[in-house]
Amino acid sequence: MTQKNETTVLVLALLITTSLVGLGFWWFTSQNGSKTGNLINQESHESTLKTFTQVNNVPKGVFSYGGSTTWATIRRDLDPAIQTVWPQFRLRYTHPNQGTPSTGSGIRMLLDNQLSFSQASRPIEDKEYEQAKQRGFTLVEIPVAIDGRAIAVHPSLNITGITMQQRDDIYAGKITNWNQLGGPNLRIKRYAVQGDEGDNLEIVPTPTEAIRKVAENPAGMFEASAPILVSQCKVKTLPLGRNSNQLITPYKQPFVPLSECPSRRNEANTQAFLTGEYPLTRRLFVVVKKNNQIDQQAGEAYANLLLTEQGQEMIEKAGFVRIR
Repeated sequence: MTQKNETTVLVLALLITTSLVGLGFWWFTSQNGSKTGNLINQESHESTLKTFTQVNNVPKGVFSYGGSTTWATIRRDLDPAIQTVWPQFRLRYTHPNQGTPSTGSGIRMLLDNQLSFSQASRPIEDKEYEQAKQRGFTLVEIPVAIDGRAIAVHPSLNITGITMQQRDDIYAGKITNWNQLGGPNLRIKRYAVQGDEGDNLEIVPTPTEAIRKVAENPAGMFEASAPILVSQCKVKTLPLGRNSNQLITPYKQPFVPLSECPSRRNEANTQAFLTGEYPLTRRLFVVVKKNNQIDQQAGEAYANLLLTEQGQEMIEKAGFVRIR
């Protein structure tokens, strides 16, 4: 081989090597860049930031979200506060095309690319994880608050409360009349928004409609988020317990008579929810679509905002328990 040909081969080899190194570096940084972004978000979950202004990676654009009606009192005050600090992070709560908003409808809309993220009052189900994987991404649930569930009944119902076993027996159809719990001879009439079944049950479109039904029916009952129910003026909520000797109120003591509502309202017993003394609690989640795209960034940013000290204080003011 001549010296000229050898030089040409060496130059070509050098160019190929440089290109391969450059390509490898680009792949490494792009892959690890997204991981670093996730890590930054995860770290912000671990260490509480003080205010909304300290949250990183808040994207620009209009982001649709939806889901659980339990979140109504949270998003009512929290979302406008976020918009004040991050006006370019425009949030749009979106109702499903059919049916009523719920955790399930929010996750379905997220799976169908109708939402950037969703709000949930239960963990993601296995079938929902699988459906996400079939669509090429994963779902991640980020806990941001603790909620207590309460049972609303007509104000005239004269019982001291019920145990968790009695509650379960009502749902199972083993207890069908309030006289089995020391109350009047009235057949229990349950109301639910959706996702429930059983005898003597009426499905209604909204929690507001369920509350109205209970207020009109001395035999009625409706279970929902305590912060929504305890502040109502036309229904009352029952103490619950793991046993009949330890009934815990879902509202702060002393009870505010309904005759004084709305000038004074009962408030959720968040301390009992926090300690676990109250037996019926659950976590609230932001459900994020993990696809390394802007939807993931929006969902993580929203969760991070709620997990700041400012966000947690607002969650507490809404009647829920801060998770940190």
